[in-house]
Amino acid sequence: MRSLIILNCVFFLSAPFIQAQRVAEKITNDATGGRGQADNKRYTWGYYLGLNTYDYKFDYNQITNEVYVNPSLGFNVGIVGDLKINDYLNFRLEPGINFATRNLTFKDPSLVTISDRDREVTSTYIHIPALLKISTKRLNNWKPFIIGGASWSHNLSSNEMNLNDNSSGQFRQVTDVFNYELGIGVDLYLFYFKFTPSLRGVFAINDELVRDIDPNSVYTGNISSMQSRGVFLHFTFQ
Repeated sequence: MRSLIILNCVFFLSAPFIQAQRVAEKITNDATGGRGQADNKRYTWGYYLGLNTYDYKFDYNQITNEVYVNPSLGFNVGIVGDLKINDYLNFRLEPGINFATRNLTFKDPSLVTISDRDREVTSTYIHIPALLKISTKRLNNWKPFIIGGASWSHNLSSNEMNLNDNSSGQFRQVTDVFNYELGIGVDLYLFYFKFTPSLRGVFAINDELVRDIDPNSVYTGNISSMQSRGVFLHFTFQ
């Protein structure tokens, strides 16, 4: 009986180590179809497709009628250039184009008609992030990471130089926007390529609003700053 108890104890204590060994022996993909492991290369390239949703953060001079923002789902596409620093750090450039739409509703009671109250803000950004990717140790065919850095966005639809303002139905933004970005993701190593889903927050640093000519405008007169906030869902292929 004592021997049976000892054998049972040995079995239960050794079971986790046996399972861990089986996991460790799982076949690991090199993500390049047999042409050498992708993580051993100093420079790698790829592309990404993704979705975005952009919002605005408004700050006001006085607490009064706030601007209501209704964001829509947008689309991102771009390329990836990756420089391996060591096994846990990578520097990345991800230039791309982002398409976004936001619908603004101004709540001032003097605005009676829908055309006066509502503005559709369509933005096309040339977006260039410089990011630092910090990864964990690879576990078989996956490797989690966090990512962050700074980015510059050039808004091709800003209307900054348009002489018309909201009195003529034109909502204007600055052309150049500077941001910081933070995100998480996971590298999934497939046989022919590395697939990386990631979720990222993008936050503007500078004020993006171009104010109306009238300093007392019901649209822009009470706004002290307007800054974009975005959430990106990216799918990267390397």
